[in-house]
Amino acid sequence: MALWINIQRVARYGLIGFVRNAFVSLSAVLVMTITLFVVSGIMLSNAALEATLKQLTDKVDVTVYFQTDASQDQIAQVQKMLTALPEVASIAFVSRDQALALFRERHKSDQLTLQALDELSDNPLGASLEVRAKQTSQYESIAQFLETQQKSDGAGSAIDHVNFFRNKGAIDQLTKVIDASQRVGFAVALVLVLSSLLIAFNTIRLAIYTSRDEIGVMNLVGASHWYVRGPFVMSGVLYGVVSSLLVLLLLYPVTAWLGPASGRFFGSFNVFTYFVEHFPHFFAVISSSGVALGALSSYLAVRRYLRI
Repeated sequence: MALWINIQRVARYGLIGFVRNAFVSLSAVLVMTITLFVVSGIMLSNAALEATLKQLTDKVDVTVYFQTDASQDQIAQVQKMLTALPEVASIAFVSRDQALALFRERHKSDQLTLQALDELSDNPLGASLEVRAKQTSQYESIAQFLETQQKSDGAGSAIDHVNFFRNKGAIDQLTKVIDASQRVGFAVALVLVLSSLLIAFNTIRLAIYTSRDEIGVMNLVGASHWYVRGPFVMSGVLYGVVSSLLVLLLLYPVTAWLGPASGRFFGSFNVFTYFVEHFPHFFAVISSSGVALGALSSYLAVRRYLRI
């Protein structure tokens, strides 16, 4: 019972200190709000980059182009060998006629190309197989298997070329860019968190200085260390809670405004839709970060400057 009464007192004194030192509280809340808002922006940008990478990797496949004189039996044998590979998830067959129709559709605005195609006596395009792997990392082994078959004397000799490594280079390059951006974002967030911690540390130090007489009296009457630190840590927690709520409230109109533009820029990724669907995740990360930042800065300020 006595412990619960002391906790209530510490919480009440912390709330009183939060309201009484209004200017200090406002300064700390603003700093934490900016920091948490930037952190949430980094979370959204990382999600957008990952969604873009997923869209591109979903479009990646190993396309096996056959020579124009390749027989159906040779194509079927190559398809059977690919189906036996554990890495292969699906195979789509594109006939010569389908390839020609797709080519005409892609170049329907290029009349010169279509006229040149019409002048040919025969379909210049060969059949193809579009192979999708179970995992992106498995495409390279499938492509290497096809290149080995292409050099053999069997059905694989009907393969004209395998179109994969050019796409793989683009995907790898994009992955490097995204990884680099994530590292930069983490570094920026870390700098902002440390800056916010330092500023909150100094603002809380000011609050401690204004309450030095009260702290001195508590020490004289034998108050325990946690009882003296408690109200300041509680004030820090309140800084974090208020900052977190402000950030979550600001994110709703900001993401709603950016939603249509992000959908056009990133394709299927809409920043507003993502924020609404993952609101519990944002709430947990932002609120816990705000509370931890406020409590830690308060604790360090009391520990370092009160020497209690």
